Amino acid sequence: MKGGTSVDTTMGFTPLEGLVMSTRSGSVDPGLLLWLEEHVGMPPSELATTLEHRSGLLGICGSGDMRVILQAEQDGDRDAALAMGVYLHRLRAAIAGMAAAMGGLDTLVFTGGVGEHAAAVRQRAADGLGFLGIAVDPAANREEGADREIGGSGAAVRTLVVEAREDVEVARGVRQVLAVAGRPESR
Repeated sequence: MKGGTSVDTTMGFTPLEGLVMSTRSGSVDPGLLLWLEEHVGMPPSELATTLEHRSGLLGICGSGDMRVILQAEQDGDRDAALAMGVYLHRLRAAIAGMAAAMGGLDTLVFTGGVGEHAAAVRQRAADGLGFLGIAVDPAANREEGADREIGGSGAAVRTLVVEAREDVEVARGVRQVLAVAGRPESR
């Protein structure tokens, strides 16, 4: 966000583009899709189901649950380590790309399931983004709770954890629609 306006996002036409997710592939080379269709005979409907429901972290290591993946990685599971490596690489690349689109950044906000609850992911993502001025205070990062600052002392970029509150945004949108629908000129 820049000046209250969205400048960039990790999603494209669908949520499949961008970050690798729990069961969604994230960005893939379009040539892969053509190859699967031509050489494996995978029809478009099967491609869609695979990309949305059987790919991503689940496809890499057998689980889409970040808690399970982090524990498996800690236990030495190579597939879980690969999944984390892919996830963190894509996350850092997306953050750096968005920072470039805005000419830098003043605040990095972690939100959503992983962003709000996975301190290890936040720490490791920030560790790879020091060149942008991002640093996380390890003790503040480990604390629980919504809406808090976790940035390191002296970091050029503030780092926050913010509860997503998607339900509140949906309610606001419904109120706006109902307000417009209730106006005499809209009848």
